[in-house]
Amino acid sequence: MTARRIAYQGEPGANSHLVCQQAYPEWEPLPCASFEDAFAAVESGEADLAMIPIDNSIAGRVADIHHFLPTSDLHIVGERFLRIQFSLMALPEASIDSLRTVHSHVHALGQCRGVIRELGLTPVVAGDTAGAAREVAESGDPTQAAIAPPLAADIYGLKVLREEIEDEDHNTTRFVVLSRDFEQAPSGDGPVVTTFIFNVRNLPAALYKALGGFATNGVNMTKLESYMVGGHFTATQFLAEVDGHPDDPPVRNALEELAFFTTEVKVLGVYPADAFRAE
Repeated sequence: MTARRIAYQGEPGANSHLVCQQAYPEWEPLPCASFEDAFAAVESGEADLAMIPIDNSIAGRVADIHHFLPTSDLHIVGERFLRIQFSLMALPEASIDSLRTVHSHVHALGQCRGVIRELGLTPVVAGDTAGAAREVAESGDPTQAAIAPPLAADIYGLKVLREEIEDEDHNTTRFVVLSRDFEQAPSGDGPVVTTFIFNVRNLPAALYKALGGFATNGVNMTKLESYMVGGHFTATQFLAEVDGHPDDPPVRNALEELAFFTTEVKVLGVYPADAFRAE
């Protein structure tokens, strides 16, 4: 049988690759150059699922995803949280004293400022953490280091000089699992998250009224984010997440009230809550 494939953005050794291995160890990871390519791989059938980062506890939301999700035909069928750990890695013959530059994604460089400052290294922005590790391995230059997940050192034959160099120990990324098929988690079988988007009507207090049903029905809203639609300042779309299932009476009633004050409501996914939320 052909192995099932899960797409992710980045090169082998990236954090997205790591969380794919943890969540779907029997599946074949499919690296993609961009988020758009990862979405397209699932939409075309090249991959069965995609593992996509959506939020980071330090950097905030992954902006591109909020534009792809509403317009794609994919659905959220799961979520995973990954504690982000970065290592400082270089060629086997390199040492801390030989290093002069450090290469990584701009977010990783920003999340490891302490060690960069301590070692007096010059940061160099790369397109991807794992890609930076590959480039350092290919350079043959012992003055170059990369900041990347430990998995990248194994893949590209680099030596880890420092482990867990991130500035904050709560650095965590939330990923969503996307599928072509709408697979709704059953009601009454553990905690569930419902993700949806909506556009409010251009009326005074429309957002306040739209969200009132969640408050009066006792529904916990864990996410509410806005972004512009089509470049118009008067057209705002919201991405929201609530605890609960649409078949639960409180959530069902709240969604019905929401419809009165919106021009569109689209449920993106109803999926089991990751155990990390309980922690």
